[in-house]
Amino acid sequence: MTAQQRLARLARLVPAGKTSTAARTPFVLLVVVLLGSGLLALLLLNASLNKGSFKLDKLEKETEELTDEQQALQQQVDGYSAPDELEKRARELGLVPGGNPVFLTPDGKVRGTSDAQDEQVGP
Repeated sequence: MTAQQRLARLARLVPAGKTSTAARTPFVLLVVVLLGSGLLALLLLNASLNKGSFKLDKLEKETEELTDEQQALQQQVDGYSAPDELEKRARELGLVPGGNPVFLTPDGKVRGTSDAQDEQVGP
């Protein structure tokens, strides 16, 4: 096979004439639209993630504040529950220590002795 025959054979494989740009236009538009919509979707996804991140930060700060408040309230409750504080508040209300208990039996007899001599037990 000569060089001319090979050249003629290769020339048949190449499309004849000038290629039209009109045939490429829909493909180019499709690629541009796909790329643009992909970028827009990524932008929306990123914005959504940022919004969630800000909300998470806000909730974490709120949780920290509520935890601090809960700890302060627990300390306040513990302070009121301390025995010396209970005694102090009881005295402020006019309460006195009870002493030894005295019991009445169903037949009217008194069981036990009271520390207070001036108190009157029964009617």
